[in-house]
Amino acid sequence: MLRPRRRGLASINAEIRDGIVPAADGLALVPSRPSTEPRGYRTVALIIACALFMEQMDATVLATALPTMARDFGAPVTSLSSALTSYLLALAIFIPASGRLADRFGSKTVFRLAIVLFLAGSLLCGQARTLPFLIGARFLQGIGGAMMIPIGRLVLLRSVAKEDMVQAMSWLIMPALVGPIVGPPLGGFIVTYLDWRWIFYLNLPVGLLGIALVTKFIGQVRAERPTRPDLVGFVLSGLSLGCLLFGFEMTSRSGELVQALSLIAVGLVAGPLYILHARRRQDPILDLSLMRVPTFRLSVIGGSLTRITQGAQPFLLPLMLQVGFGMSAAASGTITIAGAIGSLGMKWLAPKLLRRFGFRSSLIVNGLIASGGYAVCGFFRPAWPVAVIFAVLAACGFFMSFQFTAYNTIAYDEIPPERMSAATSFYATFQQLMLSLGICVGAAALHVGMLATHKTTPGLGQFTWAFLVVTVVSASATLWNMRFSDTAGDELSGRSPPINSLQKT
Repeated sequence: MLRPRRRGLASINAEIRDGIVPAADGLALVPSRPSTEPRGYRTVALIIACALFMEQMDATVLATALPTMARDFGAPVTSLSSALTSYLLALAIFIPASGRLADRFGSKTVFRLAIVLFLAGSLLCGQARTLPFLIGARFLQGIGGAMMIPIGRLVLLRSVAKEDMVQAMSWLIMPALVGPIVGPPLGGFIVTYLDWRWIFYLNLPVGLLGIALVTKFIGQVRAERPTRPDLVGFVLSGLSLGCLLFGFEMTSRSGELVQALSLIAVGLVAGPLYILHARRRQDPILDLSLMRVPTFRLSVIGGSLTRITQGAQPFLLPLMLQVGFGMSAAASGTITIAGAIGSLGMKWLAPKLLRRFGFRSSLIVNGLIASGGYAVCGFFRPAWPVAVIFAVLAACGFFMSFQFTAYNTIAYDEIPPERMSAATSFYATFQQLMLSLGICVGAAALHVGMLATHKTTPGLGQFTWAFLVVTVVSASATLWNMRFSDTAGDELSGRSPPINSLQKT
């Protein structure tokens, strides 16, 4: 028996334009480019990716320049980590509100405003003469970044037909992956030959180009009846997520474990208070009822477990190469970009593999392979050829990139158009939280290994243990991946029979 095909967003838009069906409740849908025009979704995805590229490159370049910035400010380099965590804090507070802002003022308007805020923060960072000023400017950057991530994805989801979604997601992520590749060598060049302030000034031309392209090519979508502001939920969710993100990040710093645990405790108290509030309100700022949607729930849970490992790897690997192998920071940075290079390769294959094998089988098999790759990283030793280490890391990036492309796409398979803004905010919030939690899990595993062997500095054996721990966390996502139905995401991957053939049958 043939299964009826579910309608994609583009087909719904077409029916609204033709007067076949009324607009979704509370949502004004703007006609998108026809899905038959290959350039349509690519244009939208690449425009949004300009913002993501700017954000990703900024983060990796900044990490390279921290020692130089510390000398200019006359502060210890550990103090500069506050400039990084202030950005994370802004993400935690404002990501939940991003979808609601898009519904009220229009996704195009808010996306442009997000880029403007990011550029304003970048300009102020370049003008900073004191560390507190820099921290405040980074917080302003974070507000813009908090809106760029989920609203950019929301714009794409509302502009692309379901059958083009996998390819569109691949095009969206590709330029963002170039940021970590370009970042380290660009940061070294700027610090060596220019002033570190150019790290932030480089965002200006990219951001201005993004604003111009958004204005010309991106359609406006807003809710006809925006939901009421949720100030109590905003405060409780911001307090919980901010303390958790800040606390998780601080666990990786030496001598700040007590403060980190205190922040995590506050976050764990505020979290249940928010849940109680959300259950009593019809339209909370973070809509927990989205977890009743099967594909969304499984993607959030499976993706969260996988992102814990993904968050731990950038923390553990540089430490292992520098502390365990005795490499310089520059040498270890050259090796660790292998993962980003491998990620780029998968983007071309992801649509074909998902069309051939489907989401469920792909997530199960590829998830185990990707987790196994991180286990291999734990057994790196100085005697290994650098080419072999590079190849293993490239393979890890290759398979993990596919996993996240699948998760990021299948999450929205069953989400109705009127709930897309809430879903993107919810999903982006958990993405940031789990990546930061990965740092905490990796650091905790490393400390446990050191305590068990009575060592004050981690050795290669402790790094092996830590990598195996995070590998188990990632592999446990398989239990949730197996719960996807065999036909989950068939329309997204293009495995469903065409509508015309169904009608003929």
